Formats: sequence, C-alpha cells, structure tokens
Amino acid sequence: MVSSRKNKQIYIDAEALSTLALVQEGLISPVTKLMSEAEAIEVRESKMYKGVPFPFPFLLTPRGKRNEECIKSLEKGETVDLMHDNNHVGTLTVSEIFIVEIDERLKCIYGTSDKSHPGVKNTMKRIGRLAISGDYNVVYPLIAGTKRMVQRKIDEQGAKKISSLVLSATPLNRAHERMIRQALEHSDLVVLFLLKPFNTNGLRYDIRYTAMMTFIENFLPQNKVIVVPLENSYIFAGYNELILDALVAKNYGCTKLIVGNHHAGLGLFYDQDKLNSIFDVALDIEIDVKTTEQYVYCNKCRTLVSPRTCPHGQHHHIHYHSPSILQLINAGMMPPSILVRREVSASILSTLFPDRFEKLQEIYDALVPNDGLIEEHCEEDFYIKLMGLYQTSSLT
Repeated sequence: MVSSRKNKQIYIDAEALSTLALVQEGLISPVTKLMSEAEAIEVRESKMYKGVPFPFPFLLTPRGKRNEECIKSLEKGETVDLMHDNNHVGTLTVSEIFIVEIDERLKCIYGTSDKSHPGVKNTMKRIGRLAISGDYNVVYPLIAGTKRMVQRKIDEQGAKKISSLVLSATPLNRAHERMIRQALEHSDLVVLFLLKPFNTNGLRYDIRYTAMMTFIENFLPQNKVIVVPLENSYIFAGYNELILDALVAKNYGCTKLIVGNHHAGLGLFYDQDKLNSIFDVALDIEIDVKTTEQYVYCNKCRTLVSPRTCPHGQHHHIHYHSPSILQLINAGMMPPSILVRREVSASILSTLFPDRFEKLQEIYDALVPNDGLIEEHCEEDFYIKLMGLYQTSSLT
C-alpha cells in the first residue's frame, strides 16, 4: 500500500495490525469497526454489543510520545496513515478522539489491573491513553487469505456440520489426536485453529504446523480437515478467550466449537449481576459449544481412557501434560509414543536439532534393519526407526 506523504502517521505493532484485520474481515462480527466513546462506555457496562456478548470495547489506543502528539493534532475527517515496522499498512479517517482510563481498560480485558499479572504487565507497554476511532482499512493478507481458504473448503465439501477446535499443540499429543478424531465422527468438516502467539517461549508456529500436517496427511482423511493460523493477541485473555474463540469460529462458518472440559474459560463469571458461563454466551453467538473429556493413558487398560470411565486408580494414569512433554523434546529426547506419535516427534526433533548426527547414514545402517538396499535417509527417518527399536519388547 502506497503512503501519502501529506498524511500524518500513527505507528502500530503487529498485535494491533492483526486485530484490526480480524475485525475488518468480519471475523469478530458483530464488531466490525472501532468503537466510539459512547459505544465503548455502553460495552464496558453491559458486556454486550448489538445484542451479542462482547467483553470489552474495541479501541485503537497506540502508545508512544510520537503517536500521542500525532493523535492530538488530528481533526475530524482527517485521514492518517497506519504504519508498522516503517511500512505503510493502512489508513484511518478520524471520526472521534477521546481519553481512555488505562487501568479500567486493563480490568475489562484481564479482570485486573494488577501490574504483577503477566498479561497486564505486557499490555501496559502498548496501550496509550488516547483512543482514535473512525473508518479504517488495513492490508494483512494472512487473515483475508485464510478466510477465503476456509470458505472455499466449505463450498467444495458442501459441508453443513462444521466443527472447530482451538489448539496450541505444543506439542501435538495423542489426546489432541483423540479429540480431533471424535470431532470428525460427527462433522462434514473440522477446522483446526492453530494458535500463533506473537510472543512465545514454546515451539515455533512453523514447527507445530508441520507436525500437525504430518499427522493429518498420514492418518486422517485430508479432505475433511483444514488448519487455520489464529494469531493469539492480547484480546484473547481470561474468560474473553472462549467468547472470542466462539465468535471467530462462528464467523469462519463453523457450527460447533469443541473445548476440553478442563478449559479455564469454562468457569462461571458474573455478568450483568448474574452468573454466566460460555454456554449462556454461546446461545447469543449462535454456535454450539461442546466439551470433550480429559484423556489419560492407563497402563492397565493399555489405551487412552477417560478418568470417569476407567476403573483403575490415578496411580495407573499417565497424563498428557504438555509442558512436561515439551521439556523432553527441548532436551532432544523422543517422548514415548503413547504420549506423542513417533512421526510427530520425528518431525519436531529433526527441525529443532538439524544435522545432529555427524555420520547419520553410518549409524542408520548399523542400527536399523533394512532390505539389503543402499538408501539415503534423513534424520526424520532415523527418529522414526529409532522409536521402533525402543518399542521392541522381546528382551524387556
């Protein structure tokens, strides 16, 4: 997008740009624009927008001295350029500028303004005290492209029952696989929203995406599953997360949102002086929210089970605790295949530890059975075969 040198400039970060694009594409509808001061006050008090639950005002409040000076100088009807990383990414025509109480806004988003809260601490660095509203247009191909991709898939399949799951998959484990398969049993199409946070200490998005596609391409009917990146900005916080997940899923065309029954956002919360849950909210959003069981591996049943249906005690259960599994992977160890499918582990480890073995082919030929043919093998092949050796049980 070409910038006009005559226009003043406001600088926004990646999270603001992504969220503006999400709204522009109608993916958090009925919110389709930046809110005015009157609308912001109404939403803050009612937690509703146009008859649909919405947890906080949708505002653009860019931080920084340069931004504040620019916003103060703007007049109604004036067009300002939106900049990100010194690139022109959009324009906004000013309709209103008003002051925002930062602590109050943080409470709307996180339920607290306590500076020790990780989300509050990070968001305080990027929220300014002046809000600017008006019609805007941004260029952000990722979101526009995924919206078209999902709609095309729905049309191709003639899908009517469209289930969705929002997953971090850090890493993709067997419990995730069970949830996806169960969703497939009752759906024409399953949309997997793979979280793509802006700041992460876990596995990079590309590694998780490749691992997910390894599973889908080899073990699922591919024409019934689609993976969509969902950039997980600060607005997806607290119990807001499930409300916004439900809105996004609905606006992508999904008819059902499936969540684990231990999801933190399922808890009760007070809204308009009455107790509510995501199930109450979902009625107004017009999407079916279903919970799925927590799964464990029982070493007596020798399979994945629900703790509610397994007769054996907890001491026989192995939990799918993602942080612990990730610790094994970050240490370069292959998680047991009852936790993570070996093809998924191989995909992740071969990316995290490239060229790990100095003489891979020599090690492969020495340790792995073959058909007597000389073939070149990659590290991913080696990990898969190595797990096969771990699972050999005649001498154990």
